[in-house]
Amino acid sequence: MPIPIVQVDAFTARPFAGNPAAVCVLPEPRDAAWMQTVARQMNLSETAFLLRQDGGFNLRWFTPAIEVDLCGHATLGSAHVLWETGQLAAGSEARFHTRSGWLKAAQHGDWIEMDFPAKLETATDPPPVLLEALGCQPVYVGKNQFDYLIEVGSEEELRSLRPNHALLKTLPVRGAIVTSRSAEFDFVSRFFAPGAGVEEDPVTGSAHCALAPYWGKKLGRTEMRAFQVSERGGEVRVRLRGDRVILAGQAVTVWRGELLA
Repeated sequence: MPIPIVQVDAFTARPFAGNPAAVCVLPEPRDAAWMQTVARQMNLSETAFLLRQDGGFNLRWFTPAIEVDLCGHATLGSAHVLWETGQLAAGSEARFHTRSGWLKAAQHGDWIEMDFPAKLETATDPPPVLLEALGCQPVYVGKNQFDYLIEVGSEEELRSLRPNHALLKTLPVRGAIVTSRSAEFDFVSRFFAPGAGVEEDPVTGSAHCALAPYWGKKLGRTEMRAFQVSERGGEVRVRLRGDRVILAGQAVTVWRGELLA
């Protein structure tokens, strides 16, 4: 039986911007090998697979190379698809059981707010290969359970980075979050994750689970506007709430199809 699949551009209000994710709502369980094969076929930074279960949906995320523990934009896309297709009533809360525990999403006008765990970093001495790969002299380097977090001196420096992805891939982390202050937004960032099969991710919700508490402490703010300055780009609004980060973004459906295999 054909399985519907939808591509959503997340953290944007216009098509062909933000971060694309494929969303597949499964009628019955499928094994991880099959899901990984579909994600490789879709060749997007993430493909999300949902299966209805008591109290919500089981949600798993796959890059073309691996299954990941936390993904913001594909969760945003998943919630968007469930409401748009009527599988969840408009205004009802979306609840997802994931490798990172229960995650929730709610509609607020044209925006979707997601309740995610904060991923605090601690200061660390950067390995030489990290600095060589990024080609920068950082203001700060920290590390959390997933990634390195690197602050550079300016948005201009951030935008000019041309990382050596082969070197970055040798690091035993998911990726490298690079960030700076911005004149237009509270902060901007880029995210590189070649070890996870994604050289540069367009807009990374899970990275903002680290960026929000980092910049919140530096700026003395609990609500901030952020922008990921990839080629596609996308806006993320963040709000700190204890040990949680509320991520807000918009989403738009780009195409619908069916998996026949």
